[in-house]
Amino acid sequence: MPASAVKVRPLADRVLIRPLSETEAKVGSIIIPDTAKEKPQEGEIVAVGGGKTSDEGVRVEIELSVGDRVLYGKYSGTEVHLDDEDLLIVRENDVLAVISN
Repeated sequence: MPASAVKVRPLADRVLIRPLSETEAKVGSIIIPDTAKEKPQEGEIVAVGGGKTSDEGVRVEIELSVGDRVLYGKYSGTEVHLDDEDLLIVRENDVLAVISN
């Protein structure tokens, strides 16, 4: 789904992430099950909020933008299902890193 087709706009300092599919991890000949994986997740930002309002009443812009590939914590955010697609809404501070191309 193109970013322009997203029907949800996150509020404040939240971003909407499309999780990227994971490849199966192997260590030697041992396959590690999904339940044992404790690593950050990777996804693409499809929508961003307007930014958080500081205590002084000034809007602080979000550093992330649509199209950024990011890493986020395994248990971060709220999962939502929109238009037959699983997405994740997380706060900007739950995003661990931006992956450069």
